[in-house]
Parts: sequence; structure tokens; C-alpha cells
Amino acid sequence: MTDFHGAKVALISDHYVLTLLRDDFADIPFPDMWDFPGGGREGHETPQDCVLRELHEEFGLRIKASDLVYQASRDGVLAGQSKIWFFGALVDRLDPSQIKFGEEGQRWELMPVESYLTHPKAISHLQDGLRGFLANLERDDV
Repeated sequence: MTDFHGAKVALISDHYVLTLLRDDFADIPFPDMWDFPGGGREGHETPQDCVLRELHEEFGLRIKASDLVYQASRDGVLAGQSKIWFFGALVDRLDPSQIKFGEEGQRWELMPVESYLTHPKAISHLQDGLRGFLANLERDDV
């Protein structure tokens, strides 16, 4: 787990997944697309530390490492990018008033899981990661 670029998390609560609409700037990857919390590694972080830090920075949320019930890695999706990690987390009744949206992105949304899977502006490799996460859950858990 030492060589990786970054990490993302699909945070699911009551059939909804936490998403953010990326900024619409031509110089960033996936502009104006629906993303999940996460980002690039800092220092010697583990993948779990990276995704938990990013979740706090982007949404003001803190969850426990034990809430990360799914993990998978894949080759990076951008040129020259090393491995990226994808996590799945389940939380009971996420209270939207707890969210303190950061400075990246246009807005956030608790999006129905099924909507993200078919949304034309969802990032395709994150849709794939979400499908992998869901395949490992009992349908009643989502």
C-alpha cells in the first residue's frame, strides 16, 4: 500500500451516496462531473488516512476507519498516475446539517445510489467502484 496516488470513498447512507459536482474548469480532470469525496495522497499517508482526511477537508465529516467496509485498488486513470484506492463506507442516517462543504466543487448532493450509477455526468471509474462495493453488500444494507 505504499505506492498510490490517492483515494476516493462512496459514503452511503439510507440509499443515498454523498457526491460533489466538480468545478467546471478546463484545466482539471473530469470538469463539471459528479465525484465522490477523496483526493491525492499527502506525505506518507495510508490509503485510509488519505480518504478520511479528504472527507473531512471536503465535507467537514469524520468517520471511523471501521466505517470503511470495502476497499479495492486499480491502476491510475490519468497519464502517469500510480495506483488509486476506492473505499465504500456505510453510515446510519447522515444528517445533512453536519456537512460543511469545502472550497472545491460547485455543490454537493446526497444522490440516490441508483441515480449515480446511471447519471450521464458521473465519473465512469467511480461508477465501476460503486458497483464493486454494492456487489459485496446485502441489498438491504444500501
